[in-house]
Amino acid sequence: MRLRTLILIRWVAVSGQFVSILVVHFWLGFSLDLEPLLGAVVLSATINLMATLLRPADFRLSDSKAALFLAYDVIQLAFLISLTGGLENPFAILFLVPAGISATILGLRSTAALAALVIVCATIVAFLHQPLPWIGNAPALPKLYLLALWIALVLGTLFITAYAWRVASEARRMSNALGATQIALSREQSVSALGALAAAAAHQLGTPLATIAVVSRELERDLPHDSQYLEDARLLVSEVARCREILGRLSALSEGEVDAPYGRLLVSGLAETAAAPHRRDGIKLEVIAKPTEGSSSTEPSAPRLAEILHGLGNVIENAVQFCHERVEITVSWNEQFVTMEVLDDGPGVTPSVLVRLGEPYVSSRRKSGRMGLGVFISKTLLERTGASVSFFNGHKYGARIVISWPRDVLEALDADQPDAKVNV
Repeated sequence: MRLRTLILIRWVAVSGQFVSILVVHFWLGFSLDLEPLLGAVVLSATINLMATLLRPADFRLSDSKAALFLAYDVIQLAFLISLTGGLENPFAILFLVPAGISATILGLRSTAALAALVIVCATIVAFLHQPLPWIGNAPALPKLYLLALWIALVLGTLFITAYAWRVASEARRMSNALGATQIALSREQSVSALGALAAAAAHQLGTPLATIAVVSRELERDLPHDSQYLEDARLLVSEVARCREILGRLSALSEGEVDAPYGRLLVSGLAETAAAPHRRDGIKLEVIAKPTEGSSSTEPSAPRLAEILHGLGNVIENAVQFCHERVEITVSWNEQFVTMEVLDDGPGVTPSVLVRLGEPYVSSRRKSGRMGLGVFISKTLLERTGASVSFFNGHKYGARIVISWPRDVLEALDADQPDAKVNV
């Protein structure tokens, strides 16, 4: 947590406290004990000023130190409230603020400790406090009403803290998962770009290398047998041949990646490309392509986007890991939709996991060290291209993942800007 953020929040609190004390005492005419009240406000301002001067603007506090920072604010507020009527003071509701801030920025342990401190301070203030400042005799509130105020403050602290922490925790988890998705996509795009770069380099170097090969062979042929340069010429010929062999391997390695950012494939070929790295001995991985029943439309094409290849590849990899001996990928299409269905013959997905599948950090293999991000990353990447992803258990066995695109959206995808045609 950045120290500067907490300092700014405290400056707002200090300013509000200072103005409230002066307005209540001098304008509204309620008699306040100004010395201790203003002394507590000045102390907070002094601590804030020292923190500003002694620490750089980008200094980050640990979880425990940020909790101590907020704990001081709770104690200082309790002191002010105890001198101005205790829980009868309407500003006692401000006890909820430090607890709410803690829930959004700190961990569970620090948040729970700060919520407990708020409840303890509210309880002490309920019993040990000065009378509520008033003109004349202060109204005597029923004890039952004061008890209700204390209960409301305690329950409010618990509810707001728990709710805010849960929402913030989910937001942090989602942010981390999306970060992992971006890393996976960047890695896939980098690999694709590297293959294209290797092929381009092999192509560009081919012509000058051929010229060098011709010249070196002529030198080798024309030099006398007893020339001291003959061995150098032969070495040059052999090294040129070696360079051509290396360039040939680069071209073969990058084959299929050269046109990856620009080329298009039939959707069945796209499924084959995504499945190729996951073929294993003993596992039958089959791609079936056909139009849906009653459709006579031709097979559509799609760009070789990293989002599609990586997302679909992750789905296929999961199926291969869970299957017994068979994974079936069915590619179907009609005039409106293009669908890819991945079905394995494994044990399927337990109902408790199935209802949450596609969310971050959901996995049936957490004990084996799995983070539960693979399916989430796949779903996120595929949805970026306009697909909808659904998860089911098969009718007899295994898991079934259905990926479906509107045909016009898939065919209109631009390989350079996949998001340009899709609202996500």
